[in-house]
Amino acid sequence: MKINQKNINFILYGSLASFGTYFCMYAFRKPFTVATFENLSFLGVDYKIVLIISQVLGYMLSKFIGIKMISELQPKSRLPYLLVMIILAELSLVGFGLLPNPYNILFMFLNGLSLGMIWGVVFSYLEGRKFTEILGVILCSSFIVSSGVVKSVGLLVMESFNISQFAMPAVTGAIFLIPFAGFSFMLDKIPKPTIEDKKLREERVPMTKKDRRTVVSKFFFPILILVFFYVCLTAMRDFRDNFSREIWDAVGFEGNISVYTLAEIPIAVIVLVCIGLFAFIKNNFKAFMSYHYLLIMGSLCIGISTLLFQMGVSGPVLWMVLVGLGLYICYVPFNCLFFDRMIATFQIKGNAGFLIYIADAFGYLGSMAVLLYKNFGQGALSSLQFFVHGSYIISIIGMVATLFSLYYFKNKSKEDQPQTDNKNLSAYEPLV
Repeated sequence: MKINQKNINFILYGSLASFGTYFCMYAFRKPFTVATFENLSFLGVDYKIVLIISQVLGYMLSKFIGIKMISELQPKSRLPYLLVMIILAELSLVGFGLLPNPYNILFMFLNGLSLGMIWGVVFSYLEGRKFTEILGVILCSSFIVSSGVVKSVGLLVMESFNISQFAMPAVTGAIFLIPFAGFSFMLDKIPKPTIEDKKLREERVPMTKKDRRTVVSKFFFPILILVFFYVCLTAMRDFRDNFSREIWDAVGFEGNISVYTLAEIPIAVIVLVCIGLFAFIKNNFKAFMSYHYLLIMGSLCIGISTLLFQMGVSGPVLWMVLVGLGLYICYVPFNCLFFDRMIATFQIKGNAGFLIYIADAFGYLGSMAVLLYKNFGQGALSSLQFFVHGSYIISIIGMVATLFSLYYFKNKSKEDQPQTDNKNLSAYEPLV
């Protein structure tokens, strides 16, 4: 298989369309977190935490709904889903800005509910292709970079145009509304998977209830431990994202607008390069096993960099970059590529969206649990201290869970090897 000009054009077009669509989505989700909502509370709870919990609750509920809806998604429904969901998200932000607190809390819940299934729809255009790794990692880099960028835009809107912190999310979303629609239409024009794609990565089809039960029963143990790791991973990644301003302020970067974006760029580049190289591994089993080693490396990076920061060996910027790198090195594969290779390796009838949304649904449940625990169980800890403690915990959990998964799938592959070899022998040739 050679990467010719046609392949390059497809990669560039698919990457631009998917990256742009999800990048713009973040403008409807994250800008409000750059506001502080100082001196505001609801039922004795910090108002910002209430808003984050409300949005995460809606986002989580949407993920649970998506386990069924995304797994059954028909290609003709993709574009209508994207456009309707983003319009509802913007309307909820308008309501958030118009209604006084605490009544506007409901609109942040509706915002999360509207946005939770967009990822599954976007990735459904990309999965099951010989270049899914390249397309997927570029798509994933969008939420690494976009979170910082849209926060910078939100802060700029407030400071330059004297927009209130309640109206700012809707104004920021409105700026990105037309670009989102444009990229979505581009995405809908992406070519369908080729015969070669289906041969190398298995054809992806909508799943029935029976199909979903079969997959869960067959792979219950690895799904259980990996989802538990992802729950913890999502909670820490979300905490870093939602409270990045508080963490950066605590390490001496108060009022620095550019730091939110600049600190995320090297993370996005490194993650893009590392995971993008997996596209050159045609052997699905080898690629799947390699993702396990990558998860172990990411977990180690989180723990070791935090230890070096506490010892004073590394500065706060390097620490935030390395922890972010470790988190995203683990987080990105779970969002698409890990399960995409799992389906191809074990010839599962279905699509990656089903497994992704199982992980995501429980992941955001964990994120909400961490927010509640931080506020009610560890209220005396600063955001910085809580993040440091959490970094050690996620490092240990990640290594243990991944090692168990690695052992399970190696044994599973030995059981399935004869039939797998007969069907996918050509897929085990190296890419040239």
